[in-house]
Amino acid sequence: MALSLQRQKTEYTIGAGAAGDLKIRMLNWSQQFSIHIFLDSNNYGSAYSGYECLLAAGSQHFLVSNGEEQLNQLFALHKEHNDWLFGHIAYDYKNALFHKLSSAHQPTSDFPHLHFFIPETVCYINRDQTTLTIESVYNTDLIYQQINEVVAVPESEVKLSFTSLFNKADYIQTVEAIRSHIKEGDCYELNLCNKGYCENAVIQPLPVFHALNKLSPAPFAAYYRLNEQYMMCASPERYIRKEGDVVLSQPIKGTARRSIDKIEDEQIKDRLHNDIKERAENVMIVDLVRNDLAHSCKIGTVNVDELFGIYTYPQVHQMISTVSGQLKDGLPFTEAIRHSFPMGSMTGAPKYKVMQLIAHFERANRELFSGSVGYITPSGDFDFNVVIRSLFYNSATQYLYYQTGGAITYDSVPEQEWEEMRLKAWALERIFA
Repeated sequence: MALSLQRQKTEYTIGAGAAGDLKIRMLNWSQQFSIHIFLDSNNYGSAYSGYECLLAAGSQHFLVSNGEEQLNQLFALHKEHNDWLFGHIAYDYKNALFHKLSSAHQPTSDFPHLHFFIPETVCYINRDQTTLTIESVYNTDLIYQQINEVVAVPESEVKLSFTSLFNKADYIQTVEAIRSHIKEGDCYELNLCNKGYCENAVIQPLPVFHALNKLSPAPFAAYYRLNEQYMMCASPERYIRKEGDVVLSQPIKGTARRSIDKIEDEQIKDRLHNDIKERAENVMIVDLVRNDLAHSCKIGTVNVDELFGIYTYPQVHQMISTVSGQLKDGLPFTEAIRHSFPMGSMTGAPKYKVMQLIAHFERANRELFSGSVGYITPSGDFDFNVVIRSLFYNSATQYLYYQTGGAITYDSVPEQEWEEMRLKAWALERIFA
């Protein structure tokens, strides 16, 4: 298949153990571009992993929109060019998909609701970490040379303190109010998030990402620059993946703190796996995802491939389930996104009602948080993460923020929900402590 931008494509052999250093060099090289995305699997290779990492830099064709029809235009753009597309879908794209929804708070960054671009250069390391492939409108050998000769971006230590929109008492009171809605039958589960922010923050985003990725290596980590907007992401969660005609989603619901004591750590894992509340949260979202995928998949093909799987990360254990289905024949692949966005793990159930309640109870616009960043291949396969465990920075306004939260059910203990939210927040704040 011809590449629409007439790129050269060259494959280079990677020495054993050299991928880690090479990824850093690739990302350092990309800093010359005002638009770039770096996606890192951090050695969490699985049956569903396509690459160890991908880098997209530069842009000649792009799509920006806040309207529902842009998913159709995204499909048309891909069909016209048969090329790579990288980009994001922000949480508030929900307002285009659900016309009666609105947002109660003003955004503090300029990430559009939807933005995709066809990159000038794509670099990727395969899952086995044996080859680096460069596809570019520029000379690939020269790019390879520049990557290997690039001067490292220096580390920087910045001390910052964050202001929280919720204090402990407010958060606990809000959890109780949500429990009242659940008791009244308005919803079953709602994901409540809090925002921490720092004004007049002078930081270097890339060293911050390196620090975050070192402290919290995750299988869906991402570094994203869109002009003056930056995202530094250590997400453990996949939103949706397509390979051939099979789409797959892996919602996370259920979190437990790690222990440095190995015996206690295993006990914590076992307790998480058998926790009735965590299982209830997880299975409610699994049912929601099954319903979402059923809109775009053939009847009888939606399956739960794994239920209540326990996966371990540096700070936490997570309960993850896997749901898959087979796309309907002839259906644009963007329909799988249309009928499943935003992801149920970041809303709750039923989705429409809890999105209304989220707008009522939360104190900030979610913006790119709870959205997704990812890629579409020339053949039409794709993989998108869930934007959580992330820092966002507007270099023009020097505004830095994050959002963290958790799922509220009727069985939630408000004090514990506050502690879970703070555990996730501290994983981000400690970079600046």
